[in-house]
This record gives sequence, C-alpha cells and structure tokens, in this order.
Amino acid sequence: MKLKPFVFSCLAIFAASHVHATAASPTGVPEKPNILFILADDLGWKDLGCYGSTFHRTPNLDRLASRAVRFTQAYAANPLCSPTRSSVLTGLWPARTGITAPVCHLPEVVLEKQLVQGNPKRRILDANSVTRLKTDYLTLPAILKEAGYQTGHFGKWHLGHEPYSPLQHGFQTDWPHWAGPGPAGSYVAPWKFPQALGIQGEPSEHIEDTLSSQVVKFIHENKDRPFYANYWQFSVHNPYDAKDALVAKYRTQADPNSPQRNPVYAAMVESLDDGVGRVLNALEECGIADKTIVVFFSDNGGISWGGADGDGPTLHKSARFQADMTAPPTSNLPLRNGKASLYEGGVREPCLVLWPSVTKPGTTNESIIQSIDWMPTLLEMAGIPMPATAKPDGQSIVPALKGGELKRDAIYCHFPHDVAASGQRPGTSVRRGDWKLIRLYADNADGGDKLELYNLKTDLGESTDVSLENPTIVTELNALITGFLKESDAVIPKLNPGYKPVAKAQP
Repeated sequence: MKLKPFVFSCLAIFAASHVHATAASPTGVPEKPNILFILADDLGWKDLGCYGSTFHRTPNLDRLASRAVRFTQAYAANPLCSPTRSSVLTGLWPARTGITAPVCHLPEVVLEKQLVQGNPKRRILDANSVTRLKTDYLTLPAILKEAGYQTGHFGKWHLGHEPYSPLQHGFQTDWPHWAGPGPAGSYVAPWKFPQALGIQGEPSEHIEDTLSSQVVKFIHENKDRPFYANYWQFSVHNPYDAKDALVAKYRTQADPNSPQRNPVYAAMVESLDDGVGRVLNALEECGIADKTIVVFFSDNGGISWGGADGDGPTLHKSARFQADMTAPPTSNLPLRNGKASLYEGGVREPCLVLWPSVTKPGTTNESIIQSIDWMPTLLEMAGIPMPATAKPDGQSIVPALKGGELKRDAIYCHFPHDVAASGQRPGTSVRRGDWKLIRLYADNADGGDKLELYNLKTDLGESTDVSLENPTIVTELNALITGFLKESDAVIPKLNPGYKPVAKAQP
C-alpha cells in the first residue's frame, strides 16, 4: 500500500516556539523528550531529494528536512556498518572498540583486537576485527533506560548474537531480534530469517513495511512516557530487491546518462522513505510530535561500484531484476568512491535533526560532525548528565543544533582493512578544517606508508593529491594520526615480514 507523506502540524510544533522539548509538565517536573533515531543502511550522501537527487523519490524525508536542520558535513566513524553502529551507541571510535569491519554476525567470538596471523600471500598484515560489542561498554540506551526511558530497538543490529544482543545493551524491546545483516535472498516476503523467529511476512510485503509497523506499535504503546526508539532500517543494503510496481515505475524514469539510474535501488529508497513516513505519522497521530527529537543518519556511504558497467564485482541481487542491475546501485558524485572507502563517498552521510522549538526549520548547517557525537549529544538534548564512568570520544553538537559555532579540532577514521571491491587499502584519515590527510599503510613500493592530502574546500571530489605542495600540513596532520592511533590503542597494519609473492607465470 502506498503511504501518504507524513504531515507535521506546524501549529503543534512551531507556533508555541517558547516551549522547549524539556519544558515542565503540569506536575512541575521537567518533561523528558522522546528520541527517535532512524539509521539507514548504505544510503549515500546524494540519495535523498533534499540532498540533490533528482531520480530517487523521498517525499517524507524531504518534508522532515523542511522542518529540521540538514547537515552537509556529517560523517560516519567508519566506511562500513557495524563499526559505525557501535560508535553511535557508545560514543567511541571503532579503533578503540576494535570493531572495524562488519563481521559481528559471524559465529566466531572475537573480543580482543589484533593483527591477522601471518599469511605469506598477503603483503600487508591488517586487523582481525572484534566480532561482538562487549557488554562492559556503557551505551546510550542503557543510560536512557536508567533515566526512566522505555527503550526499543527495531531492525538491523549487526553487533553480535546473544549474549551481545540489544537486550544486553540497554534495550527492553528488540525486533526481530536478529544479529545478521538482514533477511537473506529478498526484502519482499517471504523472508529468509531463521525459522525460529517465526517471521515470514505476507506475499509482496516489504521488510520496511513490517519493520516500521513495529516501531509504530512501540510509539503508540509508549506515547504517555518518554521513549527511545532505535529504528535501524535494513534498507538499502543488498540483496537488491524491491516491489515490482516500484521497479517498473523507475524503469520508465531512468536516464541512461545520469549517474543515478538504477531502478531497483531507487525502488528500495522509496520503500525506505515510506517506512520513515509511517513512523513520523505515528508521532503526529499520538500527539507527541512536538516533544520528540528525530535524527536521520546513515551508517556509511552508498555503493557506487558494482554492476555490469561498474568497477567492482557483481552484487547480490534478486533473479527477477538481473537486467536492471547493470548500473551501480547509486552514485555519490561529486564525492569520490563509496562504501568501504576512506574517500568522502564512503564516509560522508545524509543527516537530518529535528529538535522541536530548538532547531530552526529548513536550515542547513556546515559543522563537521561524526557518528561518535550522537551519544553525548542526545544525552544533553534529553537533559541527562553524562555518567562519570563514561568517557566518549565524541562531543555534543548541541551548540550547532542551536545555531551556534561547533568547536572541534579534527575527526578521524581508522579502517585497517583491504577491500578489493572499493579499491581501499588499509588506512587512516584525519580531517582538520578543509584539509584531509589519508595514510595508507605500507602502500609505497619500499614498504613505507603512502600519504595523500586533499583540500576539500577547493577539491570536494578528492581528485588532486596536494601532499608534495604542502609538506608542513602533511607533517602536522600525520602527527595527529599518530597521536590518535596511540590514544585509541588502534590496531595498525604493517608490512608482512613473511610475505612471499607468487611468481607470475611466464607467457
């Protein structure tokens, strides 16, 4: 069923602009705001209409943007999903937790970060990622639960099976209580979740239809008490599958000369947007839109590689849409590369924040923020003190949300892995102001680290390495990376002393 775009009552939300989200209730006790955190999976920076897409249809998110602040320089702490997810919940760098790759669905339990064991076929030793978010980390939902919030997680988790599920990290509700990346095979029912979960869906039902309905149910059940709803969508991660009618619609609209032209992906984006609309409508129906903070974010950049005419491997897709997947799922242009890359296309995200009566509707903010900032930010927005035992790496962005200046020195992204699909080598990046330095480990011919420098103000697409022209800046930023690696106790890739290259066959 096609969902109507959500409609926020301007009178309810903004006319009484003197009412703060934590205003006093009739009892005189400060009223805690509800928090709805929506996290898309693999959604690119340019995938929404409000971020410039002319192909994807996102009316619900575009309307949210018209009532929210839209950040243009919001970053994931990692170019892959599980690490970013861990950073949202803990406020910690993935380099610190050791979750640096999306491996938390694997059966092997790895709790300590380390280099991979020597393999003579690998020139560089990279990290062996931790596979579970340990329960000794203090998380945002655990703090909110202690403060009297009802906490619910809905959708993708990908941070570990029991006993590392949402229920062990502060959530009282978890649906579908599944640690894997998503429903295998298809997003259109019947889904291939484990039989024990008892979740199959009705024919033609999309996973986002059901997932958003679960969030709506939670909102209605908790409308009279403060809640934190973690709505972490499965979309638009593979498998590349969507509703037939939507794919057919986008086939007729696709421009073969446009960077964004994949009808299956576009249909998936629309189902994602429909789910958001259903949930935002529920806030209005319950009369709590004016006291609910809404955050929309993505866990990493969109996949701009793959497909028959792409640069990467063939992607996991439904057999029904083989002919539709000749183009890469999306394009992040003008940003370089995409998911699993330290370049901007892999880590710069769409980000919308609605804080009723605080954020100015329809505004744009260029502050540099990162996923490690959400924990301290949301606690401050809710008026809850940071526990003394919590030491987040992120900082509160409340000053930016209130229209002021956000002061920060630099942000970092540590990705100690080799990804053939995106062409990414193990590396670490730092951004300070307009300058961005990428250190690629042991990537020079002599085994030394390769350094690339970009000025994002003049070269948003990172097309020209200017490291040779700016040696002083390179030295300063490289020193920042070294300090970050030490501070976070990061696993640092290195040249493999036992490397034995395989001799090429003679013609």
